[in-house]
Amino acid sequence: MHFEFPFQTLPAVLCGPRVERRRVLLGGSAFWGTLVEEGPEAGRLRLDDGRLLDDEAQAYLPPVTPSKIIAIHISYSSRSQETRNKPRPTDTPTYFTKPPSSLNGHGGQILKPADCRYLNYEGEYAVVIGRNCRNVTPDEAWDYIEGFCPALDMGLQDFRDTDQGSMLRVKGADTLLPIGPGIVRGVNLFEQTLRTYVNGRVVQEAQIGEEAIWGPHYVIADIARHITLLAGDVILMGTPCHSRSVDPGQIVECEITGIGRVRGTVTAVDAPRAGALGVGHQPTDSPEVRRVALGFDERVPDRFKENLRCARETAQA
Repeated sequence: MHFEFPFQTLPAVLCGPRVERRRVLLGGSAFWGTLVEEGPEAGRLRLDDGRLLDDEAQAYLPPVTPSKIIAIHISYSSRSQETRNKPRPTDTPTYFTKPPSSLNGHGGQILKPADCRYLNYEGEYAVVIGRNCRNVTPDEAWDYIEGFCPALDMGLQDFRDTDQGSMLRVKGADTLLPIGPGIVRGVNLFEQTLRTYVNGRVVQEAQIGEEAIWGPHYVIADIARHITLLAGDVILMGTPCHSRSVDPGQIVECEITGIGRVRGTVTAVDAPRAGALGVGHQPTDSPEVRRVALGFDERVPDRFKENLRCARETAQA
C-alpha cells in the first residue's frame, strides 16, 4: 500500500487524457457539459445535448451534489508549521463537516455579515467521490474517486470560541464553499501547485506532492472505515500556510495548475436579524479568534504578507 509520495504505479484517475465536467445554469435550468480540450473549439463547453458555449460567459453551478462534505483540519506541512510549530500536526487526520448548503459556484458572492470581522480564505483541492464507498484499503480508494476540484474553504473565524469543536458556523455558513468550475480527472494531482489569490496577488502557495501529509487515498480509507461515502460526496483536503481575513470587495481565487481556478467576490451583507435580539452566541474578537484569524506572520514567507498588504491597499484605493 502506498501511503507516501511519489507512487510506483499511477492510479487511473491521475492518468490522462484530461477530462473536465462542468455544470451551468442556462435559461433557468441546469446542464452538464464537458470542456473541449483540443482543436478549434478548445476552451469552449460542449453540453451533453451538443450545444457549444463560451467558457467565461456562463453562470456556473457547483459541479457536485453531495450528501455530505467532510474536511480535514490540517494536512499541509507549512500550515502545521505555522499553527503548531511542527511539520506534522497529529499522527492521523482529524475532520469536521460542512453542510451542503454552504456550496457556492465559480464566480459567486461570498457573504460577509456586518457583525463578523474575520472571514478567512483557505485554498484547497476537493476530492469528489464517484461511487458508493465503504471499508476499502488506501490502494482500493483510488477507484472510488470521480475527480478533483479547486475549492475555497472560507471561514467566519468570529465563531471560533463557541464552535471550535464542530466548526458549524465557522465553516458552515451559506456561500462559504466556492467550488469548481469543474470536476477534473486525468491530471497527476501530486505534480500540481496550489495557489490562492486575493485581488490577483498570490497569498498562499504549495506544491501538493511536496507539502501534503496525507493523500486522498489514505483519507478516504480512513473515513470509509465507519462512514459510507456516497457518489457525489466531497472531501476537502486542507490548506497551506497563510490563511488570513479578507474584506468586502476583494476577489479571492484558488488555482490548481492543470485542474482549474475558482473565484468568489467577498460581499457585505447585513447582520442576521435574530442576532440583534441577542439570539445565540454572538461573534467575538477574543485572543483565540485572533490567533486563528490573524495567524503567525513570523512563520510564513514574507512575499505572502507583502502581497496581502498590497491587495488590501488596492481594495481601499
